[in-house]
Amino acid sequence: MEKIETNLVTEIMSKRHLMIQTGMTKGLSHRETIKYSQELDKLIAKYQTISRSFQSFDD
Repeated sequence: MEKIETNLVTEIMSKRHLMIQTGMTKGLSHRETIKYSQELDKLIAKYQTISRSFQSFDD
């Protein structure tokens, strides 16, 4: 796994934990939980884009 991917996975796991904790304490529809969810979505999309580009080099 490339360093960029490793850093993104770390960010994703951290954001996921933050979102879950916020959702459990403030509720799933709280604006802060939704904000973290949207940030997590962006990180996951970025990871998928990078992963696909690395896969295309391997082909």
